[in-house]
Amino acid sequence: MFRRLFTPRWLGALAIALLYAVAAYHLGHWQYGRHEYKVERNALLDAHYRAAPVPVRQVLDDRPVNRSDADWTKVTATGTYHGEQLLVRNRPNNGVYGYEVLAPLHLGDGTTVVVDRGWVENSPRGAAVVPEVSEAPAGEVTVTGWVRPAENSDDKRLPSGQVASVAKPDVEKAWGRTVLDGYIVLDSEVSADGTTPPRPDRLEDPDRSLGPHQAYAFQWWLSMPVGMLLIWLGLRRELRDEQPDRPAKPKKVRIWDEEDY
Repeated sequence: MFRRLFTPRWLGALAIALLYAVAAYHLGHWQYGRHEYKVERNALLDAHYRAAPVPVRQVLDDRPVNRSDADWTKVTATGTYHGEQLLVRNRPNNGVYGYEVLAPLHLGDGTTVVVDRGWVENSPRGAAVVPEVSEAPAGEVTVTGWVRPAENSDDKRLPSGQVASVAKPDVEKAWGRTVLDGYIVLDSEVSADGTTPPRPDRLEDPDRSLGPHQAYAFQWWLSMPVGMLLIWLGLRRELRDEQPDRPAKPKKVRIWDEEDY
């Protein structure tokens, strides 16, 4: 069997089987890496999502948010909304597409933080028509929410008052001012008189599913020896068929042939 393996035909099959095993090994590690990322994300959510809020300036500054320890940190901020609200296009919420609503919250130290106040559904008259959005409250407000890292810019040209992502350069260009690097997903908002102003729909809770990545990883790893097994079966069958004393298979006789005799 080993002598037969080292023929051009079977060496080619062996090379393909080895390439597949290597590819399956790396694909399994990639899938398991995705699984580990989601496990770490859930651990971060467990530590941050329902924790007591901390002042926003302890987390947000001019540097990008550290995803490994600051993402989803619950914060509180007090200030006043100054400037128009921006709409972020094509944002899903509970399976429906619409707009996320961004507002600039001016803090007491002179900095501005981006607050994602929630979500509104697309206008029933079509995506080209901007839906009605409740205005940001006037006067001092205290917001509580979760810190998220700024997104990458999509470099799309959109109508005035709209952006394609919550990207720092896009938001700064639209508002004409510098903002802190990162933004707050609004949980609650209270005016100075203790009332809760109207706001867009609340964003859905973060996804906590682990997905099928771990199962896919094990599937890839378990399939690594499949090519070798097929080669072994093929060699075994080929050698068995070449044995001179191997009994010939009986010829099958069709029923209608028997009736002809």
